[in-house]
Amino acid sequence: MAGLEPLYAWARPAISRPQDALVCGIHWELIRHGYRCLGTGDQPGPDEKKSELLPAGWEANKEVYTLRYKSTDDARELLLKAIMVEDSMILNVMDRSSQKVSDVTLAVADYINPEHLDDFHKVYKNTEELRTRIASGIIAPFGAPAEKARKEPEPKEDVHRDDNPLRLPPRQPMGTRAPSRPSPLSPFAVGGEDLDPFGGRSGGMIVDPLHSGVPHPGIDPSSGIPGRLPPGAVPPGARFDPFGPLGVGRPGPDPDHLPPPGYDDMFM
Repeated sequence: MAGLEPLYAWARPAISRPQDALVCGIHWELIRHGYRCLGTGDQPGPDEKKSELLPAGWEANKEVYTLRYKSTDDARELLLKAIMVEDSMILNVMDRSSQKVSDVTLAVADYINPEHLDDFHKVYKNTEELRTRIASGIIAPFGAPAEKARKEPEPKEDVHRDDNPLRLPPRQPMGTRAPSRPSPLSPFAVGGEDLDPFGGRSGGMIVDPLHSGVPHPGIDPSSGIPGRLPPGAVPPGARFDPFGPLGVGRPGPDPDHLPPPGYDDMFM
């Protein structure tokens, strides 16, 4: 019965009989199930506040204990009367709004050691049974107060953009050079890039003199060709088939000027 120990220590000066200790335990069970004490007596007093402590004068009448409770959601107000009949305590509880009544009878000696009222660790016994009797005889008939569920935001799954193979890579700022492509790894790599839609390989079948493996440090169509293309006309890294000489002194013939294969074969 976690929390009962400090309550018992606070109420110990007022506890002089076994039934006092039992009422203290019953009170704490109501607190645990979402009720707060308003005060003593059948009628409300001035400036009442909901409290987890027992009100002043709660033990004044050793034969009839009268306490009023209100749920934390303000939906129920209970009037509890603990009546002593010989060695037993009869708990009579009424819901003021619905006028519903519930009764529980407890034998004081079953739950309290009268010779250990000064020692909290020995004064209570059969605490689990006591909690079960209170829960089934008082809490269940009226219903436990509704608790506001705390909805914590669900953590969003951390999705890395690089994990999506269909995501287009970000475009480079205008004027920056495209990264150089690696030369073919082997003769068997020819055509591999055309089969790989995500790139990263080399050896395509499309004629591209700018990416044929021969370094051309002075040629970058993405930065523009004076007199022919403005800067940014060719996306960085795109295949570009030149339509004219790209510079003075470029070795080899222009691919556009080469005759088609087999042009001198009369049977084609």
